[in-house]
Amino acid sequence: MGPNGLLSLRHYGASPGSHSHDHFQILLGLSGALDLEVAGRGVRVEPGGGCVIAPGDRHDFESTRGSVCLVLDSAHADWAQCASPRRATTPPADALPLAHYLASALRQGRPMAQAHGPALLLEAWLTSARPDASAPGPTRGRTIDWAALQQWAAQQWHRELTVADLAAQVHLSPSQFAARCRDDQGMGAMAWLRGLRLAQARVLRSTGMAVAEVAQRTGYRSPSALTAALRRAEHNA
Repeated sequence: MGPNGLLSLRHYGASPGSHSHDHFQILLGLSGALDLEVAGRGVRVEPGGGCVIAPGDRHDFESTRGSVCLVLDSAHADWAQCASPRRATTPPADALPLAHYLASALRQGRPMAQAHGPALLLEAWLTSARPDASAPGPTRGRTIDWAALQQWAAQQWHRELTVADLAAQVHLSPSQFAARCRDDQGMGAMAWLRGLRLAQARVLRSTGMAVAEVAQRTGYRSPSALTAALRRAEHNA
């Protein structure tokens, strides 16, 4: 890996299992759709989309019909500024034509793409990550430890959790928590919670556990309810 990172074109299909890296991994979708679970969060990379995976974040991926992405593996510390939940799945407009150019250059073996492409991608992403000095910044309150909240929720599947339950756990009002979830996680609070429940169910199913047992452990009313939820998630992916 060079000083700024290594670019490659990758074809994705069936999931090889969960893993993590000691460097940042940046994906930009070129064709097809790639579904990922990144640190318990569902992410979909389609053409024109992308994501930044931080070092140590466990993730797995799958593309049922095949996907091609431009991938940058980089240890450059400045990528940390682009890896927050709000920015990690929103490539800047300037990065998209650049990604297509770099993909074409890699196919044709142009050496300048590998030499300068990683730095150009970082520059494009950082420019979009800098807040507009003329625009008022969002009001930030109490910091939410999302990993701790996820662990707490995973122990509560025996009961039906509400937004108010989640908010109380982090000492916020339901409306404040809902707004923070949209800002930090890019989705509504109940969508975030459903994603956690489904992710846990998939992990348990992958171990060979019976559907009935998985449903009981993850709080679904019945095995058929769990099966329907998994099918809906696959259909909407």
